[in-house]
Amino acid sequence: MNITPNSREQYSAHLPALHLLCNLGWNFLTTAQALAIRGSTREVLLKPRLIEVLQTRRYEYKGEWYPLSPSGIDQIVRELSALSLAEGLIPANERLYGKLAFGITITEFMPDGKKHQPTIAVIDWADATANRWDVTEELEVLAAQGTHHRTPDVVCYVNGIPLVVIEAKRPESGGGSHPAKAMVNEGISQHLRNQRSDEIPNLFGYAQLLLSISQTEGRYGTTHTAAKFWAKWREEEFDDTHIQALKNAALKPTTRAALFDGKPVDLSAYFDALRSAPMQATDQDRLLVSLLTPARLLEFLRGYVLFDRKVGKIVARYQQFFGIRALLARISLLRPDGGREGGVVWHTTGSGKSFTMVFLTKALLLVEALKECRVVVVTDRIDLESQLSRNFMTGGAFGSSIATQKDGEKARSLSGRDLAKRIGSGTERISFTLVHKFNTASKLPECRNDSPNLIVLVDEGHRSHGGETHERMKNALPKAAYIAFTGTPLLKNEKTANKFGPIVHAYTMQRAVEDETVAPLLYEERVPELDINEDAVNRWFDKITVNLSDAQRTDLKRKFAKKGAIYGAANRIELIAWDIATHFNENIKQLDLGLKGQVATDSKLDAIRYKKALDDTGLVTSAVVISAPDTREGNSDVDEDTLPEVQKWWKQNMATYGHDPETYEKQIVSDFGTDGTPDLLIVVDKLLTGFDEPRNTVLYIDKPLKGHNLIQAVARVNRLHDAKRYGVLVDYRGILKELDTAIRAYQDLETRTQGGFDVSDLEGLYQQFSTEYKQLPALHEKLWSFFKSVANKLDREQYRQLLTPKFIKGEDGEDYDERQKLRDDFYEALTAFGLCLQTALSSRSFFEDKSFSEGLITRYKADLRFFTELRQTARRDAMETVDYSAYEEQIRKLVDKQVIGTEVREPEGVYLVHQLGKAEDPKDWSEEKTRNETDMIRTRLRKTIEQELAEDPYAQKVFGELLKQAIAEAEAMFDHPLKQYALFQSFEQKLESRATPGVPDVLAGKPHAKAYFGAIRLVLGDEAFASLGDVAVDALAQQAMRMDSMVRDAVAENSLNPQNIEAAIRKGLLPLLFGTLGLDNAKQVVEQVVQITRVGLGKT
Repeated sequence: MNITPNSREQYSAHLPALHLLCNLGWNFLTTAQALAIRGSTREVLLKPRLIEVLQTRRYEYKGEWYPLSPSGIDQIVRELSALSLAEGLIPANERLYGKLAFGITITEFMPDGKKHQPTIAVIDWADATANRWDVTEELEVLAAQGTHHRTPDVVCYVNGIPLVVIEAKRPESGGGSHPAKAMVNEGISQHLRNQRSDEIPNLFGYAQLLLSISQTEGRYGTTHTAAKFWAKWREEEFDDTHIQALKNAALKPTTRAALFDGKPVDLSAYFDALRSAPMQATDQDRLLVSLLTPARLLEFLRGYVLFDRKVGKIVARYQQFFGIRALLARISLLRPDGGREGGVVWHTTGSGKSFTMVFLTKALLLVEALKECRVVVVTDRIDLESQLSRNFMTGGAFGSSIATQKDGEKARSLSGRDLAKRIGSGTERISFTLVHKFNTASKLPECRNDSPNLIVLVDEGHRSHGGETHERMKNALPKAAYIAFTGTPLLKNEKTANKFGPIVHAYTMQRAVEDETVAPLLYEERVPELDINEDAVNRWFDKITVNLSDAQRTDLKRKFAKKGAIYGAANRIELIAWDIATHFNENIKQLDLGLKGQVATDSKLDAIRYKKALDDTGLVTSAVVISAPDTREGNSDVDEDTLPEVQKWWKQNMATYGHDPETYEKQIVSDFGTDGTPDLLIVVDKLLTGFDEPRNTVLYIDKPLKGHNLIQAVARVNRLHDAKRYGVLVDYRGILKELDTAIRAYQDLETRTQGGFDVSDLEGLYQQFSTEYKQLPALHEKLWSFFKSVANKLDREQYRQLLTPKFIKGEDGEDYDERQKLRDDFYEALTAFGLCLQTALSSRSFFEDKSFSEGLITRYKADLRFFTELRQTARRDAMETVDYSAYEEQIRKLVDKQVIGTEVREPEGVYLVHQLGKAEDPKDWSEEKTRNETDMIRTRLRKTIEQELAEDPYAQKVFGELLKQAIAEAEAMFDHPLKQYALFQSFEQKLESRATPGVPDVLAGKPHAKAYFGAIRLVLGDEAFASLGDVAVDALAQQAMRMDSMVRDAVAENSLNPQNIEAAIRKGLLPLLFGTLGLDNAKQVVEQVVQITRVGLGKT
C-alpha cells in the first residue's frame, strides 16, 4: 500500500472531521438517513428529532410539572418551520436566534380548564446532555428557485436544527494558478455563495456558526460574514494533549460502519492504516474541538452572538471569548471589604474592544450571581461616549430581555447631577458618562452607592484616570468592580494596573496581525533634509535683535530653534504637501479602490497651511478637522502673529454649517467614509484616537508622537477593509526611535510579506536538462531521508511539525531558527527531484527502461505532489510565502523609495525657514551615507528582479546577470563610493524602464508578449537565436503578440477553472508554435507560458 499521505479532500479533511466530531459526542447520520428524516431536499430541519426532544421538555403549573401536549409540540414545530426570508437572511436568522436563545411561548389548556402560556426552551443551554447532537455529510439542499441543488460537506444538528455548516477542503491547491492561496478560502467562498438568495438561504437562516477547514487551517464565521473577517481560533483552555486524545480515540464499531458505509474499500483501508499509529493534532482539529465540543458550542452560541444594525451579525473572536470568561471569573470574586475585584483588559486597538464590552454586558445576564449587576460605562471624550453608546444600542445590549430600546436612548447621563442621581438611586441597567462628570457629581450627597453589584467599564483606561477624578469616582462607587479596557501598551509602566488591578487578559498587536484581526502596518520614512543658509539667518537675527541684550538675543535664538519653529515653516510644509499629494495620488488614488488617508499635524496653523498647500497641488482633495481656536487673552501658547489666520479659516468654514462645529465634523467624517471627496483628513489631535474608518489606509505623520499616543494614532489605519491589505505609516518627523516593541515588529512587515518568492525554483524551471532520469531513485531517497523520524508516515501533521520553525538561542545570544537549514535542504532536494521527474516524464527512454515500473512512476508522482504541498504549508508556517492578491502593485510602489532608519539631522543654531527642504546633492554626502544609499539601491534591485520580474523569466535572467556584472564592477570601485552609487542608480533607471536587452522594440509596452518572446529565446538558446536574421526575429515578435492574444482569451473564457486555462493555452499555442520551433521546442515554450500564466494569476 502507498505510504504517502493522501491530500484529497475526503482523506485529509472531510472524514477526519467527521471522525473527530463523533468522538466529541455527535451522532453520525448517513446522507440517506438524514434525507429520510428530512423527507425531501427542500426541508432542512430534522423534524422527528425536534419532536423527540420536545417530548422530554417539561413546564411548571401550580407547583406541578407537565409534559408538552401534542398541540404544544406542534406549535413549536410550526414556529420554527415558518422561517420567512422575505425581509432578508439576517432578519430571519435574528428572529430564529431569538427563539433559540429565549424560548418559544405556547398555549396549553390545563386540567383545571384554564389556559397557561409557558415559555419552552428549544435548546437546553445549561445541560448539553439534554439535547440531541446529530451530524451528517453531503446534505443535498434544493435551491430557493428549485432549479438546482447545493451540497454542504458537513452539517451539525442540535435538536433537529442545523446550527453549524462546515465546508472541508484539501490542505493545498495542488499547484494550479494559485499555488500560495490557502484552500480554506475556497470553503469560505462556497459558504458566501450558498447564502445568496438564489442558492440555499433557507439552510443559513437556521445556521449560527459556519466553518471552513482544510486540515492545516481552519476559519469560522457566521451569517453574511465577509471573507475578510473569517477568524482563526487560538485555544486557551484545551491543550494539544486533550485534542490529540480525542483525535486518536477509536470509533465505536457501529459508528465506524456507518461512516464508511457505501464508500470505497480502499478509503476504509487507508484510514485503518493511518490510525494504526498515533497522529498529531492539526489546526483543523483544534478549531473543531474548540468550537464544536457540545458544551462549548452551547456556551458560545448563547453568549457570544450579536446582531448589530450597522455591522450585521457578529460572533466573538477568541480573544473576546476568553477575555470575557476571565472577566466573569474575576468580577465574581469579592475583596475582604465586600467589593468586587476588577482588572485590566489589554486588547490592541482595532481588535473590537467596543463589542467586547457589549458581549460582557450580555454575558453578565447569564451568570446567576451577576445578572443583577448594573453597568456604568465611563469614557473621557464625548465622541467616544457617543460611539460606545451607539455600539451598545445597535449591538442589542438594550434589546430583548436585557432592556428596552427606550432605556438605551436615555442611558447617557446629561450632567453631574443626573449622574449623581443614577448612582445613588437609579435603576438603569446600563449608563454612560464622561469621567469628568464625577467631579461635580461626587460633591452631591446622593452620589454614593455601596453596592458591589455595580460594574464600571472604563474605555481607554490609560487616559484620564490618574488623579482626582479617578479617586472621586472610586469614592462614589467604593465596592464596584472596575474594568479598564485599553489598546495601548502604556501598561508596561503599571500605571493603569495600579489603578484598576492586574491585567486580566491580553491581546497584543503582534498577535492581532498574525490572526489577521487588524491590517499589518508598513512604515515608510520620508524625512526631508533641511538646507540652512546660516549667513542669511545671522543677518536676519542681527537686524531684528539690534535693541535686545545678549541674553535676550540668545534666548530668542534658542526658542526659535525649537523643532516646532522649523517644522511649521511654510516652505517646508509646501515641500511635504507636494510629496504627500504625489505619493497618495500615484500609490493609492489612481488604483481607484476608494481608500483614504490622514495627515497628522502639530498645530491648527500647520493644518490650515497643509490644506492650502495640498489644494495648490491639484492632485488630491482634503478637509481639516480641528477643535475651535483658543481665543483667550493671556494664553502664552497662542502665537499672536498667526492667530488671525486660524480665526479666519474657522469663521469661513463654520459659516457654511451654521457655525456648528459638531455638524461640520459629522459631515466631513461621513464624506470621508464614501468613495468621494475628501481623499485626506488633516488633523491635529481630533480623530487620532477613537476614529474607526476602514477606508483609512495611509497616515502621514508630521508631528511628534511617542508611547501610547503613537500607537493610538497608527491604529487609525489598521482596520480591515476589502481593498486594503495593510496600513501605511509615512513619517516626516523621524519618529522611528519612538516605536515600541509592538510597532517595531510591524517595521519588519515589508520583509515578512515580500520575502517569500523563491527565485531559485523559477530558475530551475527554465533550465534545460539532458536525460538524467537515472538519478531519480537517489534523488527520491534523499527526499525521504529528511523524514526518517516520522513515526506515522500517513500522518501529514508529523511531516509538518518537523519543518515548523523552532527558535533557539545561539552562541552570540541571538535567537535563530534551527530548522531553517533543514527546510532549505528539503526545498533544494524537492526541486531537484521534481525537475528530474519532469524531465524523465518527457523522455521516451525513461518509459522504455524496465527498472521503472508503472507502480514506481505512480509512487514518484504521488510523492512529488505530497511534498510539493508540504513545501507550500512549510513556507506559510515559516512566513516564507504569501498570497500577493490585489495588493502586490500597491506594495511595490509604496516601498520603492522607502528609507528606514534615517534620522532628522539636528543642526545647531537657528534655521532659515523660507529656504527649507532643499534637495541634497550626493556629492555632499558623507562616505558612510553614500555607502548606505548604495546598499539600499542594491537591495531594491535584487528584490525587483526576484519579485517583479517573476512573470518574465528571460528579463529576470538578463537583469540578474547584469546585476552580477554591476556588483563585480562596484567591488572594483570600492575606494570610490560615489562612483558605486552612480553605477547602481543608473542600473536602477534602466531596470525601471524595463528595456530588456535583446527584445525587439515593437514589443515595448506589451509586457506579456515580451515575456513570451523571452521564453522563446530561452528555449532556443543564445547560439541558435544569434543565428536568426532580422526577418526571423521580427516574425517571432509577431508570434509573441499572437500568443499574448490567445493567452488572454484562454484566461477570460476559463477564469473559474485554472486547469481549463492551462489546457486551453496548450491546445491553442502548440499548433501555433509547431511550424516555427519544432515539436520539442514548442512544447517547452508552451510549458513556460503556462508557468508564466500561473505566476501572473497568483498575483491577481
